[in-house]
Amino acid sequence: MNIPGASDMVVDRDIGVLARDGVALATDVYRPVGGGSFPVLLERTPYDKSAPSRSERTAAVAQPRTRAEVAQYFVSHGYAVVYQDCRGRYKSGGRFTKYLSEAEDGYDCLAWLVRQSWCNGRIGTFGLSYAAHTQAALASLDPPGLAAQFLDCGGFSNAYRSGIRHGGAFDLKQATWAYNNALADARDPEVKAALKAQDIKEWFARMPWRKGASPLSAAPDYEDYLFEQWSHGTFDDFWKQPGIYAEGYYDRSADVPVVNLSGWYDPYARTAMENYAGLSLRKRGPVHLILGPWTHGDRSLSYSGDVDFGPAAPVDGNLAEDFFALRRRWFDRWVRGVADGAELDPAVRIFVMGGGSGRHNAAGRLDHGGRWRTATDWPLPQTEWTKFFLRSNRALSREMPDGTARPLDYVSDPRNPVPTIGGALSSGEPVMRSGAYDQRELTGRTDVLTFSTAPLERDLEVTGPVTARLWIASDGPDTDFTAKLIDVYPPNKDYPHGFAMNLTEGILRCRYRDSWERPSLMVPGEIYAITIELFPTGNLFRRGHRLRLDIASSNFPHFDINANSGEDEGKMEHPRLAHNRVFIDAARPSHLILPIIPSWA
Repeated sequence: MNIPGASDMVVDRDIGVLARDGVALATDVYRPVGGGSFPVLLERTPYDKSAPSRSERTAAVAQPRTRAEVAQYFVSHGYAVVYQDCRGRYKSGGRFTKYLSEAEDGYDCLAWLVRQSWCNGRIGTFGLSYAAHTQAALASLDPPGLAAQFLDCGGFSNAYRSGIRHGGAFDLKQATWAYNNALADARDPEVKAALKAQDIKEWFARMPWRKGASPLSAAPDYEDYLFEQWSHGTFDDFWKQPGIYAEGYYDRSADVPVVNLSGWYDPYARTAMENYAGLSLRKRGPVHLILGPWTHGDRSLSYSGDVDFGPAAPVDGNLAEDFFALRRRWFDRWVRGVADGAELDPAVRIFVMGGGSGRHNAAGRLDHGGRWRTATDWPLPQTEWTKFFLRSNRALSREMPDGTARPLDYVSDPRNPVPTIGGALSSGEPVMRSGAYDQRELTGRTDVLTFSTAPLERDLEVTGPVTARLWIASDGPDTDFTAKLIDVYPPNKDYPHGFAMNLTEGILRCRYRDSWERPSLMVPGEIYAITIELFPTGNLFRRGHRLRLDIASSNFPHFDINANSGEDEGKMEHPRLAHNRVFIDAARPSHLILPIIPSWA
């Protein structure tokens, strides 16, 4: 592909930058023609530094740009641009262990950069997903030269609580990611053929997997780290390493301007929220937060799944001319020192979904609509934390239940889990998809407890973190409880049965109800209070809509299945039915805690 203006760019490929243990990390450098030193922008990636990045596109140009084209854009604005293959990936040496060598390798890369004659000593970092994880990892060690960061959908605040595990359960996007990347990266023809022969969907239908008997058996490096993450259920030193535990390093991490960007249907919305909160309290920053209605890396689209959020949804034309301009404005101000006014931008920019017509748009998606709001902090300063109680008649109400309400029971069968329908996930193809979808098919399941408000008499905005506090019991030693918040549309001509749009969800594995470090099995029949932390959301429930809460004990294949038997993590040798109970009386008032935002013009 021809690169406009490439004659004005010097390119040095596959420079072997030595890490502290002597491993050579393959590095490409793009810089302006001529002498002098320049500010540097760095992306460290496991996805091949010479390949196009699928997220480097705009609303106007859907075709992803090559990394050389991205480099040319920034080089033409006075930067040198550096791409580096992560350890053990593509042209870099060493062994790839997912996430766990990025802090030291990133530090060593910056230490090398500041010694180069063409680097002026000021370095910005950028990148999506894993390339955001690499940014947070290196920042935790406060490397030389780091001047600003733009974390796009990643940068684990705490991978144990969100991203690899969530509420004690294992996020199975790690399994689909491992399979898809093992297949894409396999160089040995026999290994590639063996992986390609696997039916990954069929493998998900017959869990549990075991080492040597999984779709990854032909790629043991991938299989090893997948099972290490899957079986490592206790929050110990393994999870407190800098590449996957930014919050443990906030005090010592670099004090530089940082943007944390994510989407409501991205698995890193919670990470972005927590990194913003943790760093803004400790650092001069500035630290910014941007949350839109997007799936992973799709900030130039107006839709997510079967729902469209309107022309205000993309970054392009709303927060900036496009995503390239949004990042350049940040780096121009904080890396180059250009007086472009970026320091005056709001610290928090949040897209509140809702307000649309509720009809089909031209593409056949639900017109849900939405608009941006700005704030000085997160959660929004005007938040009114409001309890909605679960009632015996399946109502969801601000009124406390009475003292005689009987508990509600259901049976959880690990052989017939509640299916995942969209949500905040990534890398799940072809097994699962992220986004907003109609959840009505779940209402007929006997293993899902559904609670709904009456039709709203006026609009109600819910924006912020969401929590469910439940009193529960089970006849087994362990089980999961899940919670999902849904916006229920009334019927209309295009949706004669209405539309139940998923907003956010969460899960808790009950052995971790009191402690992530010291799990304890339940005593059958004993009553426990548990807390389920859902992903954050921002939604305007219109007048006539209902708020719906679904309580269940599985969300598969988003999260692994609990065998209900108390077996070790990652195993399901002896699955059993669990008779689960939710209490809803005055002494044990199970409830949802919502961040209600007062009306705004």
